[in-house]
Amino acid sequence: MKAIHSLWTRPFFVRGGAEFAMEDFELLTMMLSALVWRKNGGSIKMVADRTGAEYLRQRGLEPVWDGGIEEGLDDVPREIDPFLFWAGGKLWALNSQPEPVCMIDTDMIVWRGCADLEKFDIVAAHREELAPDIYPEEDYFRMREGYVFPDWDWTVKPCNTAFLYIKDMDFRRYYVERSLDFMKNLKEDTSVVVPMVFAEQRLLSMCAARRGKEIRTLLSLDRLRDQRDVTHVWGHKSRLRSDPAVRGEFCGRCVSRLRRDFPEYAAILDKVPELLPHVWQ
Repeated sequence: MKAIHSLWTRPFFVRGGAEFAMEDFELLTMMLSALVWRKNGGSIKMVADRTGAEYLRQRGLEPVWDGGIEEGLDDVPREIDPFLFWAGGKLWALNSQPEPVCMIDTDMIVWRGCADLEKFDIVAAHREELAPDIYPEEDYFRMREGYVFPDWDWTVKPCNTAFLYIKDMDFRRYYVERSLDFMKNLKEDTSVVVPMVFAEQRLLSMCAARRGKEIRTLLSLDRLRDQRDVTHVWGHKSRLRSDPAVRGEFCGRCVSRLRRDFPEYAAILDKVPELLPHVWQ
């Protein structure tokens, strides 16, 4: 099964970054995500903008993706606010693919094979509860004049899309177009979470319900702490950033895993300046 990673750097710069950079744990998780997917029989490529592609190539990381690095995210429409919609690039990347693919976040590692994906309409990482501070109701949003919410079912549980497979190309277009339409028409918001998770995760479930598409998940809600099949670093990032000891231990384990399971890529580690403190331990 083919998959894509994505790297859209525009959100980094609107948050005040001067020269694009990724953190050590982000780089290591990204490498494991791609290489483990390949080990389990899949193929994967990176879809990036020019800045992201140059960053990866300068560090010798291109061989990590057997499908190479594709530059396509400089075309993300300028109407999409990269501050509010920091993951908008990955939806653009998904919709640019000419065939069904798995969209995998660079901070997610799928440890088991997914050979049976094509049996299902949609496969996402897991469902999420409708917490009102994260998934508010329709009257929360301030939209531009003329935008009208479709007749969505606001009771369906959202889906975490750190992993997403959509078999039906027509439905994929429908979902991404509804998401882009929302992103272009949101007038303002003070939250950096609510707009993006609505556009990406809640709209997926709403679109699926409207079109009668069944959603399967890699994990059930009661197994989110089970890391045997899937590791998603998202919720652990704040701890990694704030605790040097935890960060060092995590990165050291990732380096050891890469050396053990993918020795042919171990030499790449020496070319990445951000990783040298962990490589030389």
